Amino acid sequence: MDWQGQKLAEHLMQIMLLASAVVAFVTGYAMSSFQMMMLIYAGGVVLTTLITVPNWPFFNRHPLNWLDPSEAEKHPKPQVAVSSKKKPAKK
Repeated sequence: MDWQGQKLAEHLMQIMLLASAVVAFVTGYAMSSFQMMMLIYAGGVVLTTLITVPNWPFFNRHPLNWLDPSEAEKHPKPQVAVSSKKKPAKK
């Protein structure tokens, strides 16, 4: 899954969970059934999971182009600056 695919999956998850919560609440309120509300919401969670968790092909529309190892050797690696001085603690 590429970066844009992850963003799409997250947006789909948020929209689908919100929509299933609204549908579940309205149905449960109209039928006066907490059990029905929970079943509808659980179904929405399962459907959302089946759509957003697997690595479906539509999540891979923008693959990353990695450097070849020979090209990567031409570029220096970034160095991490380490500070050895510690600041004294103030009391």
